[in-house]
Amino acid sequence: MTEEKLLKRIVIDPKIMLGKPVIKGTRLTVELIVEKIAFGATVETLKKDYPFLTEDDVRAALLYAAKRLAHEEVYAA
Repeated sequence: MTEEKLLKRIVIDPKIMLGKPVIKGTRLTVELIVEKIAFGATVETLKKDYPFLTEDDVRAALLYAAKRLAHEEVYAA
C-alpha cells in the first residue's frame, strides 16, 4: 500500500476524540496504537483487542506518527 493510501486511513475531526488523529471510522487514536506497540503489543494482539483494526491501520498509525516527528524542531541546549 502506498504512503498516500496509508495516511488517508488517519483522520482528524474536532468532533471525534477532541481532534486527535484516529483510524478512519473509529475512535481509536494513533496515540493509543503507538503507545501499545511501545509496551510490547503486536499487530496480532491489537487485532484481537480491536477486531475492526487491520494491519494497514496499524501501519498507518506508525507512519503518521513518524511523519509528525519528522517535522519536529530540535534546539541545542
